[in-house]
Formats: sequence, structure tokens, C-alpha cells
Amino acid sequence: MPHQPEDLGCVRVYISWVRLGSTPVIENSEPNFRSEAEIQTETLPENPDRRSWRLAKLSPAEWTAVWLSLRIATAATIASLPFGILVAYALARWRFAGKMILNAAVHLPLVMPPVVTGFLLLILFGRKGVFGGFLANIGIVLSFRWTGAAVACAVMGFPLMVRAMRLSFESIDQRLEQAAGTLGANRMWTFFLVSLPLALPGIIAGSILAFARALGEFGATITFVANIPGETQTIASAIYSYTQVPGGDANALRLTVVSIAISFAALVASEIVQRRAGKALANLV
Repeated sequence: MPHQPEDLGCVRVYISWVRLGSTPVIENSEPNFRSEAEIQTETLPENPDRRSWRLAKLSPAEWTAVWLSLRIATAATIASLPFGILVAYALARWRFAGKMILNAAVHLPLVMPPVVTGFLLLILFGRKGVFGGFLANIGIVLSFRWTGAAVACAVMGFPLMVRAMRLSFESIDQRLEQAAGTLGANRMWTFFLVSLPLALPGIIAGSILAFARALGEFGATITFVANIPGETQTIASAIYSYTQVPGGDANALRLTVVSIAISFAALVASEIVQRRAGKALANLV
């Protein structure tokens, strides 16, 4: 004969006998009290403005890719700047054997596939590469590190930097440099006191162009240092990763907008700084 239910506080214990095996089954049920606000929250649709803000907000992984891209591009630009000035001045002013070969080698990354450049860097600076083994012994590892990504970006942006600087050096009136020589300045002082200040607009423009190119680098970077989140995953490689997974279109679109905004701002800044520097030098001359 089944027992009557007994009230124990908020818990009612129902004991029923199951005919199969005569096994007692005890069921515990707790009352589920929900407020009216919770019920309305479940039934009401999501606010479109809140949904749009959620879609526009970058995730922590996306912020990491953005900051890492800025860090790599800045390091690549600063590291290649002295070499870019030297090579640009040499191509603009010096006469030496192999000048055409040097010019072709500098601009080679512009015409080669970026994957080829990355593969060459891997052969040269990988752990078992031509120079990579020696660098690893002294504690410098480039492959699969953010420093290697900076090297790849510097190589890819170097031609743009050198070209802008070379045009700036070639536009300088050589009579100004000769006048400095007649006043007793040697070649080094002439370069630092005359040539370098007059070429400043081109140097700034070349640096910003190299920075913008480094932000968009993908092929050489992913070949040399792979696509490691938090270490070598830049904006470009993060966009590629999001396009390969289902539901990653929104993430890729957010990073695309950020990349366009940064690149556009860099180009506008390059134009503004170049014009202001040109006007300032024109007033000095």
C-alpha cells in the first residue's frame, strides 16, 4: 500500500513502490522560485544596440593580435632605419661596382612571393640554419618568436623605406653639400649637417611606409615564425585563422576594420609629416 507524502520543510519526499522488484524510489523535488525580472529576461529578445556593441567589441585574443602587430611593426621599423638610410644614401650618391646588383637585391622582396622570402629566412636564421645555429648558441632565437616576425617584416618593408629615402637624397641640390665642403666640413659632417636634415621628409615617409607594410605582412611571417597566438600571431595571421573556422567571420571583420584604420592613419600621418617637414626645411634654406 503506498505511503502518503510527508512535508519536510520545502522538500516533499514521495515514496512509491515499483512493482518490478518492489524497489522503493525516492524523488526529491525542490520548488524553483524565479523572479518576474528573470522570466522577462528569458522571454524578451536581445537589444539590437547591445548586440551591435557586442559584435563590435574586440576579444582579448584580438587585442593581443593588434598590440603584437604594433609591437612587431615598430621594432621592424626602428631596426631597419639605420640600414635604410645608409643604403639609400649609397645608392643616391656613391659610385661603386655592383651598384645595380645592390639595388636589385634591395627591391627583390617586392617582386618575390612573400613565402619565398620567409623560406629563405628560415634557411638562414632557423635553429639549424646557416646563421641560426650560431645565434642560438649565444641566446638569440628568431624562428617561431616575435623577434623573427620583426625580422621578416623589416625585410619586406625595407624596399619601400629605401626607395622613399633614395628619392629624397637625390632631390637635394649637391651644391649645398659642396658648399659645406668648401667651409671645411668633411664627408661625414656634410652628411649629418646637410644631407640628412634635408632628406628628413623622405626619411619620415619611408619609415611610415615600412611601418604600414609591416602591419600587413603575412606570407613571410607565417612561413618563418608560424602562427602562434600570443607570440607570432599578427592581425593578418589572426584574420586568416578566423576565416578557417566556422563562425569566425565576425572576428575577421573586426580585425579587418582595425587593420584598415591603422594603415589609413599611417598613410595620412606620412603625408602630413612630410609636408610639414618640407615647409620647415624650405624656410630654413
